[in-house]
Amino acid sequence: MEYLVLALVLLGVLVLGGVGLVVPRLRRRAELPPPPPPLPSVEAPVGIEPEAPTAEAVPLETPEPTAGRLVRLRARLSRSQNVFGKSLLGLLARDRLDDDAWDEVEESLISADVGVEATREIVERLRERTRVLGTRSPDELRGLLTDELVAALEPDLDRSLKTDGKPTVVLVVGVNGSGKTTTCGKIARVLVADGHTVLLGAADTFRAAAADQLATWAGRVGAEVVRGPEGADPASVAFDAVRRGVETGVDTVLVDTAGRLQNKVGLMDELGKVKRVVEKHGPVDETLLVLDATTGQNGLEQARVFTEVVDVTGVVLTKLDGTAKGGIVIAVQRKLGIPVKLVGLGEGPDDLAPFDPKQFVDALLGTDA
Repeated sequence: MEYLVLALVLLGVLVLGGVGLVVPRLRRRAELPPPPPPLPSVEAPVGIEPEAPTAEAVPLETPEPTAGRLVRLRARLSRSQNVFGKSLLGLLARDRLDDDAWDEVEESLISADVGVEATREIVERLRERTRVLGTRSPDELRGLLTDELVAALEPDLDRSLKTDGKPTVVLVVGVNGSGKTTTCGKIARVLVADGHTVLLGAADTFRAAAADQLATWAGRVGAEVVRGPEGADPASVAFDAVRRGVETGVDTVLVDTAGRLQNKVGLMDELGKVKRVVEKHGPVDETLLVLDATTGQNGLEQARVFTEVVDVTGVVLTKLDGTAKGGIVIAVQRKLGIPVKLVGLGEGPDDLAPFDPKQFVDALLGTDA
């Protein structure tokens, strides 16, 4: 009986304790403010869908016509006339052209990277013509110097870019720092300005920004870019670019290759591999070597090694504005028999101009166009 009474007492205590815990919670919940009513839904007008964010399109640009670019850009080029212009013409205009004066003319031409052999031939012809003709007036001396420099630039060489393939395949090669990828984009603008369709292959897969840089240039003229993942096989990307060019029927496929150091045999061998793989689609029509004009005679060694690997068909000289080293044009052509086809005269997108020997010399000497 005692156990029963004890159990009833314990049960009563538990019941009272539970009520004591629940009642305060209910009281606090009742004191809380009621939740705010839901906001009314706003429906879009019938027939109008919400706008989705869209990526900003790259605005298309119309490149400047290539005809006459060298003339329009002569102001930049004429900054190098301290050697080719005022200095040489000043020496030739002396009252007495003795051996010392001719030695100074020779030194000026050599310092402009014309090359020793070419300089001697130019000076010998100038000495003979001034002696025979008795030339002394500034205009006559300017005319003689112009004739000799133009002749040294071999004006009869074919400087046109091949565009008769379907597609024409152009490899763009060069060492690091020569402005190769930028020049590749500018070449695309030259071709588009002349009415050709272009596809670019980003085969420089070792420099992270190269493909993006090339895509930016292509987007400005509405050209397609074929690219691969970073570190992909350059030959594979070049092959895919040419295949895509054949499928789409573009006029020209420009393939930007990785910058190569000419003394790295393995890298040069890989560049040869790119050419061989691309040729499975057909011949490579052009191989353009991009050279920095400020490198001077070092550019000749670069050109020589690249020629042995990929058979360079033309040279693109960059950074020619404001330099006194314009004679490198003569040296490259004389040493290698490769024509300079394009020259870069500034940082603008249309500052790449087809090379014309007469206009080039006129700009260097400050001759009126």
